[in-house]
Amino acid sequence: MALAILHHLRRINRAIALIVGAALMLCAGYVVADIVLRRAGMPLRGGEDIAGYAMAIATSWGMAYALLELGHVRIDIMRSRLVGRLRAMLDLVALLALAGTVSMIALRAWPVLERSIQMGSRSNSALQTPLAWVQAPWFAGWVWFALVAWLTFLCALWLVLMRDDKAAEAAIGMSREAEVHS
Repeated sequence: MALAILHHLRRINRAIALIVGAALMLCAGYVVADIVLRRAGMPLRGGEDIAGYAMAIATSWGMAYALLELGHVRIDIMRSRLVGRLRAMLDLVALLALAGTVSMIALRAWPVLERSIQMGSRSNSALQTPLAWVQAPWFAGWVWFALVAWLTFLCALWLVLMRDDKAAEAAIGMSREAEVHS
């Protein structure tokens, strides 16, 4: 069951990554068009704003993808010297710390969005973008990351308790490339 949950989370995150990637490509196209048209004296305006918004949203949503693809950077001096159950326990501690940290970020992001909604805040740029439009998907990305981190932790904990260290390693260990370089 834990492996099935992780598999479904990976599928969902891959779909999200494709959507976010397409949005970033559109954003890059807009910025390029803005630069080209600026030289022609007809700027589109707002390219900097849109790029910043896109990066914030892409980052919050991309974190869950990176987690399940074992793409987060870790400094694992101790981990590389451990084997089996001890290594799995250290991985669980790292994931627990990550899940707790991202949960705090998500909790702290809500008042930012709430205040923007209540005050009708807008960007102080030429676009005058309602900030809630940008902050809502940004906040949702952090909440999704927290949810994925906790579900991944619970699945990995289950795998460790069931003594399936190989599956736990595949779920929350390091990517093969990272292990080669450590």
